[in-house]
Amino acid sequence: MNFLRNTFAVLVGLAVAGILISLGVRLNSSWITYQEYAPFKHWKSLLQSMEHKPYFFVALLISSGIGATVGGVVTAILVKYAKVAYAILIGFILLFIAMLDIIIFPYHPTFYKISIFLTFFPCAWMGGKITEIIYERKKKKLRRLQNKKR
Repeated sequence: MNFLRNTFAVLVGLAVAGILISLGVRLNSSWITYQEYAPFKHWKSLLQSMEHKPYFFVALLISSGIGATVGGVVTAILVKYAKVAYAILIGFILLFIAMLDIIIFPYHPTFYKISIFLTFFPCAWMGGKITEIIYERKKKKLRRLQNKKR
């Protein structure tokens, strides 16, 4: 049962991170010039048109960091044990997807290629730690309340 719960948690965390990253890319309406929502269909042409506009990649890094953090929090909330480890797994999976993106579409600037290593893993770890700290504080608070009742 834990396997299904953990798998579900990872998939939900990835979905949340993917949605936040997609929303970050669509933040500026001048970046997305096509009408239908088909991010993978037009990704190559979008990257080619943004190759000399670094602010797009800065926004992509920021939204990736926020997405990895929130995805890590969601995953850590849903799993029962090893909350930080599963949040880190989200970071590794997102990093793997970003590396595939860089390999398939070589239109990313160098600072982006380097910065993704410093974005996905630490932000996902931070999401797991945030959840772990919140849960630990709740446990301490419950213990104090139980000790006061005695």
